[in-house]
Amino acid sequence: MNGYTNQYQQNQILTASQDQILLMLYDGAIKFCKQAIKADAENDLAEKLGRISKVFAIVTEFSNSLNHEIGGEIAADLDSLYFFMMRELNHARTDKTGKHLQTVLNLLADLRETWAEAIEINRKEQGIVAVHQKNEIDPQAHNRQLNVSG
Repeated sequence: MNGYTNQYQQNQILTASQDQILLMLYDGAIKFCKQAIKADAENDLAEKLGRISKVFAIVTEFSNSLNHEIGGEIAADLDSLYFFMMRELNHARTDKTGKHLQTVLNLLADLRETWAEAIEINRKEQGIVAVHQKNEIDPQAHNRQLNVSG
């Protein structure tokens, strides 16, 4: 990669919200998992193991960043799922069938989709809350919005 690409990626990360960073990490883990599957199919053991290590590091970070006090049962369930993925990744190191990597890839893709949906729902709810708060401060705001749009 050239310097401009590196600078662009650094700026993306430095200016991203926590939600965006989470999705970027899922995207990275999915990309590395696909690369490990490809390397496995090409019998490139070094590449396969390197990519598995990257996926493992990201999944480990997901697990380590869980807040069990706030997340409660959901955090515990996610932690179990992340631990399962780490076991699957360890099995994938010596597996020739690719089934362990495919299992991890499917789980990562499902979790990424779920997080993206949860983030979108949260954004919409935050927007609704912001509108209600604005209307509480300025009760005429709703009436002005109706007159403008309608």
